[in-house]
Amino acid sequence: MYFCRSNFQDMLQVPFIRDNKDLVIARLAKRNMDATEDINQVIAFDEDRRRIQAELDNTLAESNALSKEIGMLFKSGEVEKANLIKAKTGELKEASKKLSEDLNNKTNALNELLYKIPNVPNDIVPAGNTEDDNEEVFREGDIPVLEEGALPHWELAKKYDIIDFELGNKITGAGFPVYKGKGAKLQRALITYFLDKNTEAGYTEFQLPHLVNEASGFGTGQLPDKEGQMYHVTADNLYLIPTAEVPGTNIFRDVVLSESELPLAITGYTPCFRREAGSYGAHVRGLNRLHQFDKVEILRVEHPSKSYDALDGMVAHVKTILQELKLPYRILRLCGGDLGFTSALTYDFEVFSTAQDRWLEISSVSNFETFQANRLKLRFKNSNGKNELAHTLNGSSLALPRVLAGILENYQTKEGIVVPEVLQSYTGFKIID
Repeated sequence: MYFCRSNFQDMLQVPFIRDNKDLVIARLAKRNMDATEDINQVIAFDEDRRRIQAELDNTLAESNALSKEIGMLFKSGEVEKANLIKAKTGELKEASKKLSEDLNNKTNALNELLYKIPNVPNDIVPAGNTEDDNEEVFREGDIPVLEEGALPHWELAKKYDIIDFELGNKITGAGFPVYKGKGAKLQRALITYFLDKNTEAGYTEFQLPHLVNEASGFGTGQLPDKEGQMYHVTADNLYLIPTAEVPGTNIFRDVVLSESELPLAITGYTPCFRREAGSYGAHVRGLNRLHQFDKVEILRVEHPSKSYDALDGMVAHVKTILQELKLPYRILRLCGGDLGFTSALTYDFEVFSTAQDRWLEISSVSNFETFQANRLKLRFKNSNGKNELAHTLNGSSLALPRVLAGILENYQTKEGIVVPEVLQSYTGFKIID
């Protein structure tokens, strides 16, 4: 529908960087970064690593050959000659130990550098610096005309006593709201509805941990890129999850699948925790920006040849949810400057908040191609019997705070807040009054 297949499935694997240096640098320039120095450094580190590896292999081979010769000399009674050669093997062992240390150091330096380089954007990602340069590719739904005196959701929450921001601030701090009464029930209804929609579409539901270890953070790319935005439990070196994408995708870390197992599709509800350091101002009032919020995620592991068809399907799936909620929305193709660190191509969904007169992001649907799989060592055995990196994708289906804000604001009437028809069987009530 909107998408384009990438001809370059393995961009941040070193062999591809080595053979396509100029292409990688040009694509990364879409992110408004000059990656020339980093890419040249990657190639230099790799050349050193391969040189050291070759030297180590030769040293070990020579040592093994001499060891065999020593054994034969001892058997034939040539002890003096055997002892002379034995001294040489000692020198080779010391040399191989030093080479192993050098190889380990060089490999670690290469990996550390690769961890800091973002994914290479798909060819159709537009150039641009900020969200103002994102491309609108689809829009649907009529923006409702509200009656005079319509309120933003934070005022509605107070009026109907369904969300208490001040109580959350007392208990924890700003950005940790308390949902009450019909507000809590509407929140629960949305979670259940989203999960039902996802499982009906073929996603298997998982209940996932809310904390992850460091390896999981590196595997999906949150570390080291967003370390300062994650809550860190230092005593145990664990991180509160920023999204179910992290524990969900790490299910497949260090896994080799058979080709027949693809695709894999999972969904899960989790609370999400984000420090959101530096976020201030009217645009983050109420539910617009939180430190703790609820989200239902969809994740896919796909064959590289089918991942962009899958992305198309994920976008279509999120559309059906918004159509049933009868919320006006649009879809944006993110420009390079607004693209997430791990993504090759992302489509954002935004709901129009009539009371605030602005668009609110409520979902991101992304294809990471092999970027995460390369970190995770997530592979499948292809038809030739060789291990090949899979593609990973994820999307919000959906993030609750701004969906809830859109419902409260767009469905407000003089009588109260009407509950979208599709949710009424979940809530057990039709109006918040």
